[in-house]
Parts: sequence; structure tokens; C-alpha cells
Amino acid sequence: MTTMYTPEHEWINIEDHEAAVVGITHHAQDALGDVVFVELPEVGRTYKKGEVAGVVESVKAAADIYMPVEGEIVEVNQALKDDPSLANSDPLGNGWFFKVHVTKMEEFDALMDPPAYDALLKTL
Repeated sequence: MTTMYTPEHEWINIEDHEAAVVGITHHAQDALGDVVFVELPEVGRTYKKGEVAGVVESVKAAADIYMPVEGEIVEVNQALKDDPSLANSDPLGNGWFFKVHVTKMEEFDALMDPPAYDALLKTL
């Protein structure tokens, strides 16, 4: 299992060769505050890296969820849609947003590994 990070505070975890799981980091959910609504992408839709794939709204603000890699959405987390607070209580687990079939693995490989993301957080 390999987890990588974006500068916009999304994480992506490749569990197998079929799909990667995407969510927001502890830092992102902490900055947002209590999440009250999520807009998830449509299954079957293809996104390019950097495109807005969803929205998360909290009591403080709304934020776009950016696609960390090019790919096709293969599943969305219905439990998160039903209970957006999962993004706060378990952002790296049950609070995941969607699964994507990665079409350009080189984009995944170019993301930040955990030490690089930790270094970014120290600059904020």
C-alpha cells in the first residue's frame, strides 16, 4: 500500500492495480472544521490531474477537491455523502471520497511521499 499527497492536501492510496482511493488529509479537515456537506464526482467520469472532482463544505468554508491524477471514477463513498462528518472523524479511513482508476502512473509517482508532505506541513 502506497500513500502519496498533493500540495492541496488530498491523499491518494493505491491498494491494488484496479483503483486508488482518494481523500483529504488530517491537515485539510482540521483547517476546514466540521464538515457538513460533500459533493462527490460521478462514477464513470474521467478527470485530468488538477481538475475539480468534488467539493467539501464545512461550518467555516467550502473547498474544492482536486483530482490528484488522471483517471476514471470507479466508486464514490456513499457513507461519506450520508454522513459528511466521517471526513473529520476518520479522514484517512472511512472518510475517503472516491476511488479512481489511474491512467497515468507517472502522475502518481510524481506526488509527494509522506516525508515530503510532512516537510510541506512544517512550512505552513
